[in-house]
Amino acid sequence: MTAPEGAFWIGSDHPFDLAECYLNFRRDLVLHEAPARAIFTLTADSRYRLWINGTYVSRGPARSWPHAMALDELDVTPHLRPGPNHLAVQVYCPGYSHFAYVHKAAAGWIGWLQIGDEITPTDRCWHVRRDASYLPLVPRVSNYGTGVERRDMRRDSDWQTGPASGWTQARIVQPPEGPIWSGLHPRDIPLLTETLTPLTLPWQTRHGPRQACSGHAHEDLCRSFAAANPGPLPGRLAGGETAIWIFDLGQSRMCTAGAAIANAGGGEILTVSYAERLRDGEVLLSDPATYCRMRPTDSTILRPGPQSIEPFSQRGARYLIFQLETEAPIVPDISFFVRTTTYPLSEIPVKPQDDATLDAVAAMCRRTILSCLQDGFVDSIWRESSQWLGDVVAEAFALQAISPDPRPLARAIDMAAAGAAEDGILPSVLPGEAPAYVVTDYTFAWIELLQMYLRHPGVSDGPQMIARHRGTLDKLLARLRADLGRNGLIRSEPGRRLFLDWSAVSRHEPSLTYNARYLMALQIAARLTANPQVRAQADQLRAAIRSRFHDTIWHESPEGPPASQLALAFLILTETVTGDEASAVAAAITARSLDPDDTAAPDKLILASPFMHHYVFQALDHLDQPAQIRAIIKARWGSWAQTGEATTWENWSIDFPDGSACHGFSSHPLGWLIRG
Repeated sequence: MTAPEGAFWIGSDHPFDLAECYLNFRRDLVLHEAPARAIFTLTADSRYRLWINGTYVSRGPARSWPHAMALDELDVTPHLRPGPNHLAVQVYCPGYSHFAYVHKAAAGWIGWLQIGDEITPTDRCWHVRRDASYLPLVPRVSNYGTGVERRDMRRDSDWQTGPASGWTQARIVQPPEGPIWSGLHPRDIPLLTETLTPLTLPWQTRHGPRQACSGHAHEDLCRSFAAANPGPLPGRLAGGETAIWIFDLGQSRMCTAGAAIANAGGGEILTVSYAERLRDGEVLLSDPATYCRMRPTDSTILRPGPQSIEPFSQRGARYLIFQLETEAPIVPDISFFVRTTTYPLSEIPVKPQDDATLDAVAAMCRRTILSCLQDGFVDSIWRESSQWLGDVVAEAFALQAISPDPRPLARAIDMAAAGAAEDGILPSVLPGEAPAYVVTDYTFAWIELLQMYLRHPGVSDGPQMIARHRGTLDKLLARLRADLGRNGLIRSEPGRRLFLDWSAVSRHEPSLTYNARYLMALQIAARLTANPQVRAQADQLRAAIRSRFHDTIWHESPEGPPASQLALAFLILTETVTGDEASAVAAAITARSLDPDDTAAPDKLILASPFMHHYVFQALDHLDQPAQIRAIIKARWGSWAQTGEATTWENWSIDFPDGSACHGFSSHPLGWLIRG
């Protein structure tokens, strides 16, 4: 997409305004009459919020690679009026890459307002200043995301509509396409729908003494939470007290939680935090000392008088926690709200099942996939809010059950190809710079996604998609051939993961699970490309697998432990086992899934995770065993539904530190139930 003449990427007047940087941009525009149509097109690195005449309009953009920035196109006609108009854009850049955005040491945005033939572009006529109310020295929310927010409203101003005097001219960072952001394209998925909902009935309230302030909001909240007693709040809070309100959204949602207070004395601290599950009947606040380093807690020092507090960054949670810490006595006049975002989906009603438990499972899976459908798929709104390439296989399958919309699937395919490394290996996170998480078999998943797109009920351009990515596919296949050893088996490169799965499958190489999934990818690629050489390579690999991993039984590695449930599923899917042997393998797979004991006992198959059960179900479907699929879904997902879980978990056990209770890849039974 070509930007109009005069539009530039603009940023702070200081080129080193980068780390945890919130930049406010203003431009005033005088209109002689209300416009018949006004379109604001813009994007930012990494995120923006837009106000016109003091009214919040939208946030964006869709996550993008720097070389392919997605442009949002907003109809702002209702927000403009005759006379002076105030355009205000706030841009946030953390200054580092993470699991949703890739940064190249620059912050800025580009856009243009079009009214008829008149263009108002981003140029030096815009004014800018760094938002002084956001403190720059903050920890990250988690290993996966951006920083927490620490804000002092005493340093805030009415910057969206007030006088722009004292501001500096915006700096031109680069032309529309340049060394930092080298490409622009229209947003390829719909704009998300935002809903503002008042929060009126707390799930719980707590009251207690204020704890010592360490400057680390999440840790302080944990101490205050432990010291406060559940029960009704007093009408009047004394100085040095803490009041806590907890709201239950009913399920995990992508959101920002906010509050409006009418009578702050100044100096009070309002903390907003997010949680996803309970433990022993209490809200479980995350522990930053665990693997994921989660601390999803933002805090704001209030100024005197009325004010509204809403964090910039979206979080994902089911439970919203608000804490007010007092300096002096106050009768708090405070109200709470939540802003949620949803993908505007044209939805097909879920077909009723012939079983009440399966109906409950279908509803649970539907809630999960809809919650995890944001700017494309995200695997978990709680911990990462990131789009993992391999997870899209299960998520796209679930979505097909309720909608013919192929755009999230197409987006994942295109973004993966756009982020391919020089050696052809595809990124595991879209977009993302996470070398520690290069999961090689997610590259195999991309080949599966191409086949899925070709067969998608809402697709008419399947062959064009395959043709467009033929070069990427050929390079990828050539790259993987380089990993083949003399024994005909594939090994992963040092430093790259074989596969990502929360199960106890052995990672010793050569790996049956890894090689069998590679074989499946080769077989799919041979069908997509009609390449006899790829077909011959697949046949050779299948022979090598049978030779190296099977004697009297199948082994996960040569002479190693017995094959896992997942590896056996791939053997069926690749027709490495057929006939009676395949039937026996399927019976063993089914029996393991129906066994309620999940422990990895030496005499049992290694149980596949909820995610990898998608391949278990594919294998059973390959042998035309729908009854077995439904039985496993009823036993395993049904146990969640029967205990009242609103959404599907990341793993069979939720005890994993910061494990997600709303994981998109676990929603795939929806597709199998509808298909059945």
